[in-house]
Amino acid sequence: MRPLLLLAVAFSAASARHVDLPSPYSDYCILQNKTNLYDPQRQFDIPWYNVNLDLPPKQRWTQISKAYSQQIKDLIAVLIDLITPIIPDALEWVDVLFGDLEQKLPQPYRDEIQSIADDTGIPVGQIVVYNIFYEIFTVCTSIIAQDPNGHIVHARNLDFGLFLGWNPDTHEWAISSALRKMIVNVNWIKDGKILYKSNNFAGYIGIYNGMKQGAFSITANERFQLAGGENPVPASINRYIDFLL
Repeated sequence: MRPLLLLAVAFSAASARHVDLPSPYSDYCILQNKTNLYDPQRQFDIPWYNVNLDLPPKQRWTQISKAYSQQIKDLIAVLIDLITPIIPDALEWVDVLFGDLEQKLPQPYRDEIQSIADDTGIPVGQIVVYNIFYEIFTVCTSIIAQDPNGHIVHARNLDFGLFLGWNPDTHEWAISSALRKMIVNVNWIKDGKILYKSNNFAGYIGIYNGMKQGAFSITANERFQLAGGENPVPASINRYIDFLL
């Protein structure tokens, strides 16, 4: 075990040496250039919406869908642009293949996704891709920490979009730039009371980050395995199991 540990340390040290990055990537210090810095005060700028589970599924997301219709279209356009160099007929392929997949989703998810398509005018296959894309390409990680006063922080990086469409002018990934404009907080309402809260991207019906006040919080993170299963409902969308049972 000791030789393996020493070998790992040596390899890490060798790998840590500086290398020049290929175009269009370049070294860029956000601290020195004073850009893209996190402003903790802006966390309160994220709007809150209610998703009423007492309403029919096709009415639950209408307010959010209509308010963020253009942003959802912009995000999907970025996704399609990234896929097209690999699959030239990506748009048609998405509309046909994933449009059919929507019919395999159980209720209430099927009606919720269809309602977002209806409210935004976006083909349902593209809304399906948006809602399962996290299952295809993610490397997210969560952390739990406790300060000296016993205050617990449950956080995650949600690096959705990493390695997808680098913009050398803004030093950002194209998917991440589009998603930043779509962040919303959601109160999930049942019987007139807040059942739980979540932090979402507009147009996405599942939960990446959720909290049931006075009980627990959860975050969805990526784990890669070959036998990933054939469940048509990604775990992050299948929200009711974690919160209602």
